[in-house]
Amino acid sequence: MEKVINLHIEKLPEGFYLATSDDLQGLVAQGRTVSETIDIARDVAKKLIEAQESQINDLPSTTETFNYPLVIGV
Repeated sequence: MEKVINLHIEKLPEGFYLATSDDLQGLVAQGRTVSETIDIARDVAKKLIEAQESQINDLPSTTETFNYPLVIGV
């Protein structure tokens, strides 16, 4: 399965590049070049998505009302 995640990349005053994303909470990556930053962001995104998917299997058993974010790949 493939997902598209938009990255926001900015050059830091120290000369490094920082990538974040509004599409995937928690995605933060830093590298020496744009290419390296994108590669690191790709690895971080994969790990975050895997962590989110494993949480789906850990749904709480309850009779009370609660909200749960459901992520669906289309």
